[in-house]
Amino acid sequence: MGKRKPIDGSITIDLDSPASEDFENQPPKQCARRRRIARKQDEETECSTVISSCSVETIPCDQKSKKRSKGRNDVSGTKKKLDTRAFDIHFKNMWRNFSEDKRTPFTYFDSLWFSAYMSSSSKECMLTWIKEKHIFSKRYVLVPIVYWRHWSLLIFCNLGQSLQSENSPPCMLLLDSLQMAGPRRLEPAIRKFVFDIYKSEGRPESRQSISQIPLLVPKVPQQRNDEECGNYVLYFISLFVQQAPENFSMKNYPSFVSFFLVLLCLFMKRG
Repeated sequence: MGKRKPIDGSITIDLDSPASEDFENQPPKQCARRRRIARKQDEETECSTVISSCSVETIPCDQKSKKRSKGRNDVSGTKKKLDTRAFDIHFKNMWRNFSEDKRTPFTYFDSLWFSAYMSSSSKECMLTWIKEKHIFSKRYVLVPIVYWRHWSLLIFCNLGQSLQSENSPPCMLLLDSLQMAGPRRLEPAIRKFVFDIYKSEGRPESRQSISQIPLLVPKVPQQRNDEECGNYVLYFISLFVQQAPENFSMKNYPSFVSFFLVLLCLFMKRG
């Protein structure tokens, strides 16, 4: 594994940026209204629900402006529970701070897309929006997941490569700061999600071959309370984008994960 540059222990986030900034790619017009309705329903549900362990707590509408601090803040200063709106603000500001060469191999999904996909009424729209991301031309795809009131991070690696590739075959990483919750319980849904993505893109791979794409769940630092899961996902994204190898493969997976884990522990201690 090649030599990597040391990272800065503080990842800056500009909280002055508006929450309504557009995604990298706008969804098709025929799905836009459904998306607005889905997001509105999600926010209303969050506002009316008292949330428990590792939940997604919504910031009251009249307090949102107060939550934006002046200047720049780092991830380590984000200690409260995150709802999808707050997560997206932090993520997009962090994304802008990455250099262009770091962003180029990546694309990402909206934090609501996976949970919306799980709703049969929204599935087709989700798959349509995903097409606009051109994920099979990217080395990595970041998929923040908020499901069962808990945040985790799914990363697609090399989806555009042949399943028979010896050097860089497709694989998936699932990073979860609450192992006791059993991250593998998401595997059936993730595999169905991936199969539907392949199918909607008209890819030739069979269901059987797609089902054999490895889903790896490496050990990562665990959250210390029931409020940190969203913040941990931001940590995971920040370090992975900075340290991801040019060619991720199953051969270098153990050494990369060990290296990544050490950096992650150091980064979080400094936070």
